[in-house]
Amino acid sequence: MRRFLVRLLINALALWLTVAILHPHIQVTSWDPGQQPADLLTYLLVALVFGIVNGVIGNLVRIIAFPLYVLTLGLLSLVVNALLLILVAWVTSLLGFGLSVESFWWGVLGAVVLGLLSWLIGIILRPLLGRPRESR
Repeated sequence: MRRFLVRLLINALALWLTVAILHPHIQVTSWDPGQQPADLLTYLLVALVFGIVNGVIGNLVRIIAFPLYVLTLGLLSLVVNALLLILVAWVTSLLGFGLSVESFWWGVLGAVVLGLLSWLIGIILRPLLGRPRESR
C-alpha cells in the first residue's frame, strides 16, 4: 500500500511540474471553476486516472505492439505515451475536471517531460519505495 501511495505522489508531483513547464499547452483544471489553480486533490485524482490508464491500457498496447516497438527501435513509445496522455485528458474531462492537452505534438512533449520527471523523482524517492540502490 505504501508503494502505491508513493508512486501516486510521484506521478502527481511529476504531473504538476510538467504542467508548470508546459503551462499554456497542457493544463490541469479543478472541478470547481472558481478555484484556480488546481489543488492537490485534483492532481492526485488525475495521477490516479493516469496510473490506471497507463497500467491497464498502456500495458495491453505495449504487449500487442511489441514487434512494432522493435521495428521502430522504441520510437513508437513516444506516440503511445502521447496517446495515453490524451486519453487521460479525455477521461478526466468526462469526469468534469482534470487534464487538457492542446494537440498531439504537445501530448508527445508532455509525455516525454512527464516520463523524465517521474523517473528523476522516482530515483530521488527510491528509499521510500523500499528499493535499495544497486551496488556494483
